[in-house]
Amino acid sequence: MAKKWAKFPHPDKAYAHDAAGLKKHWARLHKGDCEPLPKDAEVLDAWRAFHAGDFGRAVEAGLAAGGAGINAAVKAQTVYAYYLENSDKAKATLFEEAAGWADARRREAPKDANAHYMYAFALGRYSQSISVAKALAQGLGGKLKDALLTAMKLEPRHADANIAYGSYQAEVIDKVGGLVGGMTYGAKKDSAVEHFQKAVKLFPEAAIAYIEYANGLIMLYGKAKLAEAQKLYEHAAACKPADAMERLDVERAKAELE
Repeated sequence: MAKKWAKFPHPDKAYAHDAAGLKKHWARLHKGDCEPLPKDAEVLDAWRAFHAGDFGRAVEAGLAAGGAGINAAVKAQTVYAYYLENSDKAKATLFEEAAGWADARRREAPKDANAHYMYAFALGRYSQSISVAKALAQGLGGKLKDALLTAMKLEPRHADANIAYGSYQAEVIDKVGGLVGGMTYGAKKDSAVEHFQKAVKLFPEAAIAYIEYANGLIMLYGKAKLAEAQKLYEHAAACKPADAMERLDVERAKAELE
């Protein structure tokens, strides 16, 4: 069933009209998640729709293509739900569904680093939607952590996985404290900061890296890091978005500064 979702177009569509344009810009568009350039035209079309902001079409095309196309479908549905869906109940449902797709994909292709990341990406947003405390009680924290560690082991340059792992640790510590967070969930302040810093180094063009780093600092250190977090938001707001998702990130950063 096709997703009847509103489009969120990116103003620069040089890559969005055909396969040649997308291939030309692929390295920049996937600098964060290290997704390999697809050989399958249907998978490539799913990603084209994603980058152009047609998230519903990206989900439809990705699921139809199957295989590596699932990564595009998961990312599109998760991004749409997080940024554009207004209903909290619908958000949770979309996140949970996307996590299910990603879980099946990573079991099918265990060496696909991005499949593990996409599972953590959707599961992480689902956890936030039901409350991190509730997610930890349900054992989702361990699943998310294991998926991110696997993704980073398979692909050390995976900036998005580093961002997510930093955020995971910050949120755990924020909810249960440093002692319990470290002993029970392996969450450490220094490790969280190190992963945020690595992500920024790997992908300095990404607004989301600075946004999540700023959020993480506030969760970990409170008012003591407000000034540093403010600078990170300003950096994020000044980033030049390369696609629709990055445009959503930049607009989020600007909203934080208002």
